[in-house]
Amino acid sequence: LSVTVSFPQSYDAVEPLDLEEFLMSQLRSGDSALMQELGDFPDDDLEVELVEKECRTVRHSVPEEGVELDSHVRDCVQSYTQPWLMSLLLQVKSPSLAVLSDDSSRTLTSSDFDLRSGLTPDPRVEGLLHFSNHDDLDRFNQEARQGNRHPELFALYPPADEIRPIPDCPKEHMGDRIIIRCQAIKFEIDIEPLFATLALYDLREKKKISENFYCDLNSDQFKGFLKPHTPQTDHSTLSRAAIFSITYPSPDIYLVIKIEKVLQQGEISDCAEPYMVMKETDSAKNKEKLEKLRNQSEMFCQRLGRYRMPFAWATVNIMNVISTATLDRDTTDSDSLNGRCGSLEKRGQLPRRNSERFGTMEDQCNMSAFKPATITISTFCKQEGDRLSDEDLFKFLADIKKFSSLQRRIKTIPGTIRLDVTPVHDNPVACLSTELIPVKPLAEKNVRPVKEVLEFPSSEVYVPHSTYRNLLYVYPQRLNFVNRLTSGGRNITIKIQFMSGEDPSCVMPVIFGKSNGPEFVQEVYTPVTYHNKSPDFYEEVKMALPARLTERHHLLFTFYHISCQQKQNQTGASETLIGYSWLPILSTDRLQTGQYCLPIALDRLPVNYSLHSPEVPPVKWMESHKGVFNLEIQAVSSVHTQDNHLERFFTLCHALEGGVTFPLRVREEKIPENKLEHELKLSIISLSSSRLEPLVLYLHLVLDKLFTLIMQPMVIAGQTANLAQIAFESVVSIVNSLHNSQELARDQQGRNGLLATYLYWVFRLPDSNELLNTVTWFSPVCPGPGGVVPPTEGRYSTMGRASASTVGTMLLQSRLRSSSNPDIPAPHSAEDTEVKNILSAKVLLQIQGRGCVGNTGCSNPESTQFHEELALQIVVSTGVCRENAYKYAWFFFELLVKSMAQHVSQLEKQDVPRRSRFSDRFKDDVTTIVSVVTAEIGTILVKQQKLEQAEKVNISLAFFLYDLLSLMDRGFVFILVKNYCNQMSTKTVSMPTLISMRLEFLRILCSHEHYLNLSLYFSSPASAPVSPCPSISSQVSFSSSCSFQEQRILGLFELSQEFKQQHYLAGLLLTELSAALDMESEGLVQKKAINATYSLLCAHDLDQRCTRPDVRAKVATLYLPLVGIIIDSINYLDFTGTALYVSVHSKVKYTVSLSTLKYTAVATLSAETSRNLLLCFLWVMKNAERSLIQRWTVDMPSAQLNRLLELLTICVSCFEYRVSALQKSQQAKMQLEDSLLRGIGARGEMMRRAGGSDRAGQRVNLRWRKDLTQWRQTNDKHDKTKAELDQEALISGNLATESNLIVLDLLETIVQAVPLADCKESVVGGVLRVLLHCLTCNQSTTFLSHCFSTLRALVVKFGDLLFEEEAEQCADLCQKVLQHCSSPVDGNRSQACATLYLIMRYSFSSANNFSRVKMQVTMSLASLVGKSSDFHEEYLRRSLRTILAYAEEDTEMQNTPLPSQVDELLRNLNSILSDTVKMREFQEDPEMLMDLMYRIAKGYQTSPDLRLTWLQNMAEKHKNRKCFTESAMCLVHAAALVAEYLSMLEDHKYLPVGSVTFQNISSNVLEESAVSDDILSPDEDGVCSGQYFTTSGLVGLLKQAAELFSNGGLYETVNEVYKIIMPVLEAHRDFRELVSTHEKLQRAFDNIIQKGHKRMFGTYFRVGFYGAKFGDLDEQEFVYKEPGITHLPEISHRLENFYSQCFGDALEMIKDSKDIDRSKLDANKAYIQITYVEPFFDDYEMKDRLTNFEKNFNLRRFMYTTPFTKAGRPRGELNEQYKRKTILTTMHTFPYIKTRINVIQKEEFDLTPIEVAIEDMQKKTRELAVATHREQPDAKMLQMLLQGSVGATVNQGPLEVAQVFLNEIPADPKLFRHHNKLRLCFKEFIMRCGEAVEKNKHLITFDQKEYQQELKKNYNRLRENLRPMLERKIPELYKPIKPRLGNRDSVKRLSFRRALEENS
Repeated sequence: LSVTVSFPQSYDAVEPLDLEEFLMSQLRSGDSALMQELGDFPDDDLEVELVEKECRTVRHSVPEEGVELDSHVRDCVQSYTQPWLMSLLLQVKSPSLAVLSDDSSRTLTSSDFDLRSGLTPDPRVEGLLHFSNHDDLDRFNQEARQGNRHPELFALYPPADEIRPIPDCPKEHMGDRIIIRCQAIKFEIDIEPLFATLALYDLREKKKISENFYCDLNSDQFKGFLKPHTPQTDHSTLSRAAIFSITYPSPDIYLVIKIEKVLQQGEISDCAEPYMVMKETDSAKNKEKLEKLRNQSEMFCQRLGRYRMPFAWATVNIMNVISTATLDRDTTDSDSLNGRCGSLEKRGQLPRRNSERFGTMEDQCNMSAFKPATITISTFCKQEGDRLSDEDLFKFLADIKKFSSLQRRIKTIPGTIRLDVTPVHDNPVACLSTELIPVKPLAEKNVRPVKEVLEFPSSEVYVPHSTYRNLLYVYPQRLNFVNRLTSGGRNITIKIQFMSGEDPSCVMPVIFGKSNGPEFVQEVYTPVTYHNKSPDFYEEVKMALPARLTERHHLLFTFYHISCQQKQNQTGASETLIGYSWLPILSTDRLQTGQYCLPIALDRLPVNYSLHSPEVPPVKWMESHKGVFNLEIQAVSSVHTQDNHLERFFTLCHALEGGVTFPLRVREEKIPENKLEHELKLSIISLSSSRLEPLVLYLHLVLDKLFTLIMQPMVIAGQTANLAQIAFESVVSIVNSLHNSQELARDQQGRNGLLATYLYWVFRLPDSNELLNTVTWFSPVCPGPGGVVPPTEGRYSTMGRASASTVGTMLLQSRLRSSSNPDIPAPHSAEDTEVKNILSAKVLLQIQGRGCVGNTGCSNPESTQFHEELALQIVVSTGVCRENAYKYAWFFFELLVKSMAQHVSQLEKQDVPRRSRFSDRFKDDVTTIVSVVTAEIGTILVKQQKLEQAEKVNISLAFFLYDLLSLMDRGFVFILVKNYCNQMSTKTVSMPTLISMRLEFLRILCSHEHYLNLSLYFSSPASAPVSPCPSISSQVSFSSSCSFQEQRILGLFELSQEFKQQHYLAGLLLTELSAALDMESEGLVQKKAINATYSLLCAHDLDQRCTRPDVRAKVATLYLPLVGIIIDSINYLDFTGTALYVSVHSKVKYTVSLSTLKYTAVATLSAETSRNLLLCFLWVMKNAERSLIQRWTVDMPSAQLNRLLELLTICVSCFEYRVSALQKSQQAKMQLEDSLLRGIGARGEMMRRAGGSDRAGQRVNLRWRKDLTQWRQTNDKHDKTKAELDQEALISGNLATESNLIVLDLLETIVQAVPLADCKESVVGGVLRVLLHCLTCNQSTTFLSHCFSTLRALVVKFGDLLFEEEAEQCADLCQKVLQHCSSPVDGNRSQACATLYLIMRYSFSSANNFSRVKMQVTMSLASLVGKSSDFHEEYLRRSLRTILAYAEEDTEMQNTPLPSQVDELLRNLNSILSDTVKMREFQEDPEMLMDLMYRIAKGYQTSPDLRLTWLQNMAEKHKNRKCFTESAMCLVHAAALVAEYLSMLEDHKYLPVGSVTFQNISSNVLEESAVSDDILSPDEDGVCSGQYFTTSGLVGLLKQAAELFSNGGLYETVNEVYKIIMPVLEAHRDFRELVSTHEKLQRAFDNIIQKGHKRMFGTYFRVGFYGAKFGDLDEQEFVYKEPGITHLPEISHRLENFYSQCFGDALEMIKDSKDIDRSKLDANKAYIQITYVEPFFDDYEMKDRLTNFEKNFNLRRFMYTTPFTKAGRPRGELNEQYKRKTILTTMHTFPYIKTRINVIQKEEFDLTPIEVAIEDMQKKTRELAVATHREQPDAKMLQMLLQGSVGATVNQGPLEVAQVFLNEIPADPKLFRHHNKLRLCFKEFIMRCGEAVEKNKHLITFDQKEYQQELKKNYNRLRENLRPMLERKIPELYKPIKPRLGNRDSVKRLSFRRALEENS
């Protein structure tokens, strides 16, 4: 359990104002026009309306007319037909939203226009120099800024919000509907009429899932055959199309078509034979046969036309058809057919349908989206006379599914059926419901109707009844006459009739007819199976049950034998009567349904037989009274509950209404009057035990009845029965079981959908006048004289009367009983005690307060209202009932609200004031309920730890109070809110949970339609503070003393006690926000708080009522404390993804000690939440009154003002226009510009999308309208369409513009107040900083033009101040403006030119400043050119030309040196540009580009600032190419340059002594030594004045260099760099920096140790360029430095690729490293030669270069070797193989500030073949020695070397070398020494081989023994072979030598010796 939190005092809710009183006094004072207009709620705020039910059919389905209905049926019908009653508390018009302004200049900067050739200046900005007066300038700028603005900021960034959803309107349940049209039924021969019956069967559930649909496609000729038996043909029977509904799609649903024909003589097989043998193609041949068959058939039709016989059947799996059609439609879905429907095996886990749509198979077989399909079935199965039942059918279907084809044993008949299947979207015209009522839309002319086929869902469907339906289905199943001895019972048919009495005339025409006949018939005959004594039947007889059933109604079955063959002498009927049976429809008043097995009576039926069941009457029975006739009866009825509990409850309720005789019969029992109350109570209690399905089906009726029972006391047998408590408990129990059912859906707030629907649409007050004709309750009235009660008119006459006093007393007793109910659980904990205390105090009050109901002197006791009774029941409930009532409080809250609304709407007609609408008693009850629910929330949180459940209860409580605000005294509701807040904060709940709960609660309350009025926003002080409201008497009227006014203004921005009291809800919400923001670790709570505030402001912004600026200003004033809160929370904001403005030159972060943003805390808010909070801030700033804001900024302490400016900087970053990935292309940007230009409004678009009209009769509260805010910035959808992306970009662009303009407005407001402020400098500097940040971000043209205007105004007004005090910022300003001068957008460019010219003009007034500006502009250009990738040189040139034009046209300045100075500056800039153009050409060739930049930088040797800039540009370029070492070197050079100038200016021991100090890092740095003093003195103004020419600048550069060296892996250099930094840090006592420095050093040294040998340094190549095409590069040779492990082909490929783009096929790569002979090259080609080179060191150098790093650092000499033979081939035999070594020296050492350096010297010398051999042998020996003596020898490596040395098969191996050079002593004495040296080499070599073989012996594994022996053998053989040669010495060598050595060239000799020594 979390610890109790101690809350800040301010966190408790304050005492609210008495709102009603306050409003009245304001209205009386009559001084506020706004108050009059906006103060009170509108009159039509509450509306209770009746909405006619939408009826699908042309009329409601109702019982037949002229029958007196019993009360239950009457209630049902009324419930199904009466209008909905809706109480609409909220009415607000949806805002109509304007479109985005059509702003012809609104383009975004990053676009590209066609270049215009020729340099004419751009058009100049009008009136640049015209304003003599600053105020005029400000006014002009402000008017420009206010044009074309978006009034609603939030339309550009709307929130998403959850809502209290409106439940769906109750409707008749329908599954997925498909329409099946019967197009053709055709057999090979056409000889007689045939009849089809279609129905759906679910094989998995073994259930028929639809009623039958009958159709026939007989020709008129055949119809004529049946004329005698068809009295009439009704239109409805002509249908050939049916709509089937499928609630639970499953892959095993089959459509079965059964075909019948007219009865004729013979078995089915005999009758089917002609169909099976004759072919359609032979019809000519069989003409006579067919004619004979036709005549025969006509004869049978005339005689037996009313009887049918089974003939054939066919089937198709309807789901396969649908899923195939779906697949065709959605080709991307590649699932196989089986796969789509096969994954449904899980249906057991699916909840049942209880809502309109519910998908089980929706995803697999999309029932509503398949393509219309045609089914053709090409074979029929012949019916088998003994296999006609449904069980047999399911067996056939199972076989078909299993074997996917018909079994052999099934006989087939050729023929075809063609059916069309289509999904139903809207009802087709001419459709008939299953009761044959026409469905809308009606058909114009006489079209064939489409019938809706009733579904029998395969599982329960939980949708309450909403239409009257009363159908009975009779299924005769089987008859067993087998044991009957008499003949004649063989062709058996059953005639079925529905009788209302016993007389034959009582037969009722309620049986639905089949096809092409009457709509209703009186009798039906079952089909005949020829010569079968125990036939099965598959007939379905559908009947419309009469609404009023009596015990006389029954079904009559008459059994006949039909003679198929007419006997000669027989003329009469073909029927022979066998017997009768019957079934009464009611049994003990209940509809009979289910399975029956009836006996058959052979005699005529006795009188009154229908009153008994067939078992009873004394008649002659077949088979001695055994049951021989099986049948099933099913009812589909919305009147007959078919559930014992419900039936009993309804029967007893109706008994209360009178008109019944006692004892009352309920099923088998009789209930006397005195037992009625007891039985009724039992039936109420057992309601919740009824089955879920019937309970749901009759839910509306059950709840209506229970509420009627709760409402008023009943008088039963003279006793007052108070059923209220028991009925209430039953309601609670039903609510509980519906919520707990797994089958039923709940919405996101946990509300059961069925109950929510009931409350919203159905519930009405039990005593409301609409129900006059149903229930007239006994209502207590005043006693007349002498306490006698006048008789009440009503239905209670049978039950006696009670006086008001007795009723009162009984009520009192029952309440006492219920309150002392024994099932309050013990023992009590603290929480329970709290609740118990609330309750017990309550109940006593109730009893005392209500004791006067009788005649104790109360003058006029009112009858209790439903809401009062309900509230009382909730309060006094106990035990489980109480627990559940609070658990599902939402239901009772909404019930209370709807009943109160109805009550209020009745009162409103009588003009009762708000305060008097509800009794104090009721208010007490409500207070108690709110208090208990609040305590419940605490209990759930603390004890049960169920956060989700607590949240749901919390939300329902919030909505309750929200609704009460529209109904009750608002001051009273505020007190409830206060109690809630304070009661919640006493809970021992963790602070975040608590804030979260209170926030959610307040968020809902604040979303009230009249929230602004509730917050009394119109009484807030505007520009001049006044006493906020007359009713707060404690307020003193304000004196106008200035200081007091100032305090008041600043006070408006604080969350004061007075504010909280007056603006109650706003105060509470802001308190929560403030508390949440202080909880740093709780991001979620903060997000919730911010989103609540945010959606609230959004609602105001889009509210139609707040469009007037004065109203908006008032609303904004209500949120001024929010501004204070936001400024305080600036540290929590997050800017990930927002490039915050840091001074441009601050690549070195160290320098910018005053970076614009100083964060003290860690950001806790996510980026989106931060955005939301900032939008709130911007909205208030946009709409608040300008003078008020200005006064506020003037009075603000400077620290606060700095925070405000900081906040503005953040806003700019946060709403920078970000181009999404798709928008990156120029073309997309252009389209975006275009759409912005055309003004396709974001809002217009957003609203167009949201446009759908409201649902019928509902006015939806705007701020809960989710569909208005579909567009979200953070859309999670990944696969957006291009249009959606463009739309998003468009909106985002508009948002960026608008939010930046708000910032700009505020900056202007601040600046215009500067003259009043104390510290001008810091304010102007701060504003300039924000403006510069604006220019750094992506902005739209619209914004830029206004931004530049503001900048120019700043320069005009505060020029000197800026140039003197803000030098560094001015440098930034120059760079930003210059950047926009190169913009491709004309508008941006002309604005930037005007600004730059103005800067020059105003800085010219002081010579000092102008030289500095010149310097800054030049440096800015240099830096821009170097760094900016999207820099357009041609536009910049045009801008320079425009600035020149300004200078020439500026008449005032013509006589000053300004024009010539400007001219000179521009010329200088132009030359920089020219270099840049060259750089452009080489953008793809990094080396060339660096050479150029290097050259430019060198050109600035005399201008340190610019050289520094270019060095930084180079560093940046290198870094981008990942050349970290070179990048670091650039910065080291830059630092050396700074050091040089610092040493001239300052004399500090700790500073480096110029560039000399840097020698250890690189000897190249000496280039930076300062040029002699006379050329340049650093203190001349404008030189070396940049931020880098300071100690911190120097340290910053070096730190960055160290970082880069570290990235480049040169850790040793890092140490050298820090050696220079350390003394500075030590001198500044900067211990924190020293700590981090030492950490970095430690990391560097660790890296050296850990990486050791694995470190990779550069690879070097010599690259030579030959050919005139190369221009300057021709005959130049370079050494290129490439990354470690670069192979020759890689660099070769790169250069070839690049240069072949320049020269195409003219480029040739030279593959070898021989010297190039120019004369042999083609003049028209370009050649490149690339050779791998290695660093080369002299021996003396090697002594110092010990580590790997030292051998790869500070390199100037490189070597490569070229093999050759005298014959000219590169390679030859050993004795002719020569080798040439070439040594190159470069101009600078590597690494340098570029990656290629020119070669300045080249030396070569050749080696003779024997010298080559010596070198090779020395190398081999060295490798063997190293491998043998390693600490951890590598066996593989060693074996590889041995294999190459002693292996038997080595070509040109050691042995061969020895044989070539050592076999004989050379003739030439010059070679003696070489011969001897080689011999010594071999000696050492053979020794090393021996060591290696020995070593290997210890390394090998067991399985390598043989290998080792082989090695040893080879070694021995080699040693033996070499021995003679190695032992032969040259005697001459041991004599003393003469000094002469032949005349060799001395250079070569020297180098030769050096090479030999090195190799040894």
